[in-house]
Order: sequence, then C-alpha cells, then structure tokens
Amino acid sequence: MNWKETYTKVFLKQAGIAISESTLAEYMPVWWQNTREKDSGGLRLTEAGMLFLMEKLELATYDIPFPPDFKITTQVVIFLDKFIDCPYFLTNKGLTVTNEKKALELHLFSGDVRKYGLAKALKRTDESVNP
Repeated sequence: MNWKETYTKVFLKQAGIAISESTLAEYMPVWWQNTREKDSGGLRLTEAGMLFLMEKLELATYDIPFPPDFKITTQVVIFLDKFIDCPYFLTNKGLTVTNEKKALELHLFSGDVRKYGLAKALKRTDESVNP
C-alpha cells in the first residue's frame, strides 16, 4: 500500500478538495519530499506539506527538539525514512511528527533519532532471528 497516496487522499478530502488523478499528481510532489512508492516509511513532508497540515487542516503536531550537539547525517535521514510511520517534517533543530505515540517514543530517546533508529533496527534484527 502506498501510504503517501492514502494520506494525500485523506488530506484532500478533509480540506474539501476533490480527489482525482490530477489533484493527486498536483499535490503529492508539493507535500512529500519523496513521491516514490514504499510499503512502509518514507513519509517526510515538505515545508508546504507541513504548513498545509498545520494551517489548513489544523492537525495536531508534536515537536521533538534534537540534542544541542546533534548533527543530521545521511544515516539519520535513512533511519527516519525507515522507522517513522507517520507524516513528519525535518529541520536542523528538530523533528515534527503527527502521531502522539511516535512523539512519546522519540522524547524517550531525548530527541536523538540516531539512538532511536539503532534501537529499532536492533529490535527488527532480533525479531527476525528469534521469531
């Protein structure tokens, strides 16, 4: 299932915008950083997408600040792409998510998404070895 397309349809419906192939083609590249299909993850929003959710839909969002010495690396972006299963927005100073449970999980790691990603990856590896 393409979650970006599903979310886009829900957002359009909530905003009162007609859902069609042309509106999907118009809004998906505006709202999503990457429009390729994925079964899970890949829900990073553009600035325009985040503003639409916050201002037009008034969707609840949760800010997770990064630790002061935190640097965003390619690995961090990959972890986020893989393990954040709700629409999110990334800045140099923090992360904004649209899911309260995900926000709590990230706060438990003090906003250090490297540690969060490593913990998730280790858990998946352990589950595949010991089903």
